[in-house]
Amino acid sequence: MAELLSSIKETVDFLQNEGVGKVEVGLILGSGLGELAEEIEEAVKIPYKNIPHFPQSTVVGHAGQLVYGKLAGKQVLAMQGRFHFYEGYPMEKVTYPVRVMAALKAEGVIVTNACGGVNETFTPGDLMLITDQINFTGTNPLIGKNEDELGPRFPDMSHAFTPEWQDAAQKSADELDVFLKSGVYMGFSGPTYETPAEVRMARIMGADAVGMSTVPEVIVAVHSGLKVLGISCITNLAAGMQNDLNHAEVVATTERVKATFKQLVKKCLENLS
Repeated sequence: MAELLSSIKETVDFLQNEGVGKVEVGLILGSGLGELAEEIEEAVKIPYKNIPHFPQSTVVGHAGQLVYGKLAGKQVLAMQGRFHFYEGYPMEKVTYPVRVMAALKAEGVIVTNACGGVNETFTPGDLMLITDQINFTGTNPLIGKNEDELGPRFPDMSHAFTPEWQDAAQKSADELDVFLKSGVYMGFSGPTYETPAEVRMARIMGADAVGMSTVPEVIVAVHSGLKVLGISCITNLAAGMQNDLNHAEVVATTERVKATFKQLVKKCLENLS
């Protein structure tokens, strides 16, 4: 854990030397959603491969760079592409960028993803405000020795997604006349899509959507004392609800709704306090 603290400091020093200053909100942009970072003003772009201790993103639709600058009046640090447990990275690496955002004194993070709809009222292209999550990855990023400097041994997950930020998101959707669904996100390890039986299980357990990201990042954000807002793009119906599943459909659906998604995130940034 002392090694982690040292790595975080080295990464932060590097980013600050590259021009990263005050960070108000961190943005984690999922599959097909990274284009929002292209709208950041006075942008400083830093490829992951150049950043000390950062892993590399290997998924189609993930550009693989940090973008720092101003968006909708806020100083943001955006991840164009995230890291996944299924890529073979340990949870410490998957969640490392959140640790760095916390060390840069961000107030909170907006986490986005592309996911499968489990709720039978959802349709591909819907946007869903994440109200809670279920960790079904089979592990937890906080397993191991706890470093009190980073957060408490037993963080309270009662309000993992900050209620005030959820209110700001709903207000933003109303202002834009965007119908924003809401629900519980259930995180699996991947990389296989869920089986129809697993989807039925997820529905019984109270999930509205399933995916392969977000949950570890949110756990570490809460551990780090960050506020959290989560928005999912329902890119497909989960297994057993449509004929087949493929990543191309995920990217295609996010492409179709990206204009609305970008508008919503920017309006959320304006309304966050």
